[in-house]
Amino acid sequence: MTPDLPDVQAYSPDIKINLTRVGVKNVKKLVEVARGGGKRPVVLVSDFHMFVDLPSDIKGANMSRNLEAMYEVLEKAVNSTVYDVEDLCSEVAKRLLDRHPYASTAEVGMKSDYMLMRKTPVMKIQCQEPAIIFVEARAFRTSLLGKKSGVRIKKILGAEITGMTTCPCAQELMREKAAEELAKMGMSKKDSNAFLDSIPLATHNQRGRGIISLEVENDAKVPLEKIMRIIEKSMSAKTYEILKRPDEAKVVEMAHKKPMFVEDCVREMAKRVVETFEYLPDDSIVTITQINEESIHQHNAVAERIASLGDLRRELREGDSIAR
Repeated sequence: MTPDLPDVQAYSPDIKINLTRVGVKNVKKLVEVARGGGKRPVVLVSDFHMFVDLPSDIKGANMSRNLEAMYEVLEKAVNSTVYDVEDLCSEVAKRLLDRHPYASTAEVGMKSDYMLMRKTPVMKIQCQEPAIIFVEARAFRTSLLGKKSGVRIKKILGAEITGMTTCPCAQELMREKAAEELAKMGMSKKDSNAFLDSIPLATHNQRGRGIISLEVENDAKVPLEKIMRIIEKSMSAKTYEILKRPDEAKVVEMAHKKPMFVEDCVREMAKRVVETFEYLPDDSIVTITQINEESIHQHNAVAERIASLGDLRRELREGDSIAR
């Protein structure tokens, strides 16, 4: 009979310090996400991370056994079609706490490529545009006086979308130059302005990346599709994998008719988040980031806002009252 091997991970460490996160990352799994209306499910190639905290009196998290347990939990959760990836991560986080009684917190996150189906604006050619979605669930043990202990869940849901922005400043400079040339040609100021208003002028453009994440508690629902739509609508124009000449002309026209600074994109996203998620509580935290890859510079332009929904709602109300 083979004697039991010593559980070295359960020994007391020489240096007794709590560890915030111990676990694994870059765990790749297929997740099948169901959609309503009888549509075919979406299969995501997802990259997971899974962590628990480790108290000071335990040497290690017994990675071999814990990794096996994490895989078992994840396999059970992803073997069936799910409707919400945030529910998947929440369930895995709760089960990790069940498997690791010494842990007070568990964290499970996933990041996936997601393909957006689009039709070009003129020719209506169907194409695919890649996006990134990410979800994280954190489970915390709770203990209420005189009641059974429970688990509190905090979720972060977000997306990153690529689009196009055009610079308002350079466009205004080009408008002034065009107005001067038209005046030299004898065109009246009224006709010149009418012409310049109808044809958007040249400016430099950027490939922009909009990122929104929302942090909510427990059962609050935040459809990722709504987040992606907000980002798409908050830049000068969408991008398309395939563009025939009429489509290319239309996209360029749309982008140049809606010039936006990187700051404008963040403010636009913030306004749309407040309008779209009016049902979420004030203490929900939103992080909004816009990164523009400049075409006439080698640097990127970045703008960001991190705030509670309550703060954004208050600021927008105050801004509206001042405008009136």
